[in-house]
Amino acid sequence: MVDRGASALSLPDDWPAHPDPILALNRMGSFDWDLDTGLFHMDAQAHEVFDLRPDEYDGNPVSLAVRVPSAEGLRLDTLVARAIKDGSENYGTYFRLRCRDGTLRWTHTQGYIRRDETGRPRRIIGIVRDATQEMGELEARREQAAQDEALRRQTNVVQLTTAALAHARTVQDVIDVLKDTHGLTHLGATSLVMGLVEAGRIRLIAEGPAGSFVPGTDITRIDEPYPMSEAVRTLTPRFIESPEEFADRYPILWPHITGLDITSAAYLPLIAEARPIGAMGLLYSDRRGFTPEDRNVLIALGSSIAQSLQRAMLYEQQKDLATGLQQAMLPRTIPSVPGADVAVRYRAAGAEGSLPRDIGGDWYDLIPLPGGRVGAVIGDVQGHDTHAAAVMGQLRIVLRAYAAEGHPPATVMARASVFLHELDTDRFATCLYAEADLATGVVQAVRAGHIDPLVRHADGSCRRVTVEGGLPLGLSAEFGQLDYPVATLELDPGGTLLLCTDGLVEQPGADLDDGMQTLTSLIAVGPTDVWELADRLIDVAEERGGDDDVALLLLRRRGLDAPQSGGRLQQHVASGDPEALTGARHMIRAAVGAWGARERSDEIELVADELITNALMHTEGAAIVTLRVLTRSDRRMRVEVEDSSSALPRRREAGESGVSGRGLLLVDLLSDVWGVEARGGGKCVWCEFVVGERS
Repeated sequence: MVDRGASALSLPDDWPAHPDPILALNRMGSFDWDLDTGLFHMDAQAHEVFDLRPDEYDGNPVSLAVRVPSAEGLRLDTLVARAIKDGSENYGTYFRLRCRDGTLRWTHTQGYIRRDETGRPRRIIGIVRDATQEMGELEARREQAAQDEALRRQTNVVQLTTAALAHARTVQDVIDVLKDTHGLTHLGATSLVMGLVEAGRIRLIAEGPAGSFVPGTDITRIDEPYPMSEAVRTLTPRFIESPEEFADRYPILWPHITGLDITSAAYLPLIAEARPIGAMGLLYSDRRGFTPEDRNVLIALGSSIAQSLQRAMLYEQQKDLATGLQQAMLPRTIPSVPGADVAVRYRAAGAEGSLPRDIGGDWYDLIPLPGGRVGAVIGDVQGHDTHAAAVMGQLRIVLRAYAAEGHPPATVMARASVFLHELDTDRFATCLYAEADLATGVVQAVRAGHIDPLVRHADGSCRRVTVEGGLPLGLSAEFGQLDYPVATLELDPGGTLLLCTDGLVEQPGADLDDGMQTLTSLIAVGPTDVWELADRLIDVAEERGGDDDVALLLLRRRGLDAPQSGGRLQQHVASGDPEALTGARHMIRAAVGAWGARERSDEIELVADELITNALMHTEGAAIVTLRVLTRSDRRMRVEVEDSSSALPRRREAGESGVSGRGLLLVDLLSDVWGVEARGGGKCVWCEFVVGERS
């Protein structure tokens, strides 16, 4: 209220002898304050402003205290003293004075400080004027500004609430937004109540604060005499502007809420697509009545809430459908496997702030096989929709069937690719199939465009197992590249095989290899128990979020308590594939040791290598190597090498400098018995070794 920047008055030095007539014409009084004598001279108009008769004022400023309240006088003295001290030339301010009839009115003063040549203040000359009308207009503007600010705040709350509701995915999310401290409570509501329309009734879904619930209103009929029912029935809001009106219009409800000190209320129908889906009530304890602007704001708020509720209800319906379909496509139970602990997990993806993406093509499966073996499958069909889930369900079934028929892993994968290619779909799928012999710990894995498996050893260390792999299922059949190299690895007692989809590995902005390294480190420090480890990994995926599903399968080999007889391993070795040959040797060496025949390991491996080499050299196709334990009166290990040639091998003597011709001699010398069997269009060369009982 201080006009420090006001322009100086231009008054003659011999004032007040000749006061400026312009001041009087403008109903302004003038004064001359002699700072040396302390006398405060005022003209007749100034006396009128202060509501003083000339005989009531003696020129002493203290006499003005009868008209200037002490608080205002103190403020004026402080203002003048500060202006004199800091060298100001003028000052100005509004203040209140008390008239003769006891009323207060606003006054404005403006003074000009005269100083001598040394800068010492000598006089203050200035004006005073009645500012009642001016301040009235100012107060009116302030009141209007306050109303505008209140409306702006209400509108801002609506905007903030609408923005928050945009991220609400479930009905409970909507309720949480409305009950949040940054939500509707900023509109001054004491209590909130909300209900949804279901089968001709209103079901209460939110009420607050605690203790405000009205008994018997959990479910009410639309035709009952409640304000929320009336809002739904008429599709129009109900504004209750006083306690008396509330008690008169709704006598059944009013006695139950008198303890909340309600002074007004607004009940809004929640309408979406021209039909009522619910209603909301806001109860106030500090206001009476609603301005047209208030009503418009609340109606707009109700419309925004209705749209959010409808979206949330649709989301929950689709989520229930998606969850049911996903559960129907995935295995309902995981079979118990002797010698292994198995944990599986599935996390559905969701896109924040949009409709659900809780159904996709990720899947897992565990397939018990004869001879103490088990097949583990992890896969991901392209896409996040019901079509992807349907394709996944069919693919899971055929993979299970092919594995159960006894086909080797590479054949299982190739046939699944052909099946997917022949389906009426444009989807492809990545997949990893691992066949584990729990007796030996030998695992044969094939990969179709999927991420590599991980193995955690009994000592806690974890490593990524590189599997060469082939094209994704469907694509490999389309391009005629159905060869799937088989990788062989050993799973020691206490070791855990981990198969997962890329949703567990991929992170926004991060390389896949970095994601695999992060996962490897996480597994290494995770719990030993496979179920606890699975929970930990899914929790991490949940915290990270993301818009991709996660499927996870953990298989931990318990130890050496699995059956040791009847074991069977098989591997496909393609012509010109030295890595496959190396893998076959590795498989044989690991199996022989695990099956308790380590004393004949070198002989068995050497004979098997000779048979495989002969098959690859003397035929145009590939070889299939099978290693099995026979249970008879004596324990035998049998090696079979099958090829596509019907030509039988023959024994011949090698020349002095010959490098070939010794193969069958070596087989005959090292094995206990061997022979040849016709197999379709080809043959199978086999040999057996008598091995001792496992210690």
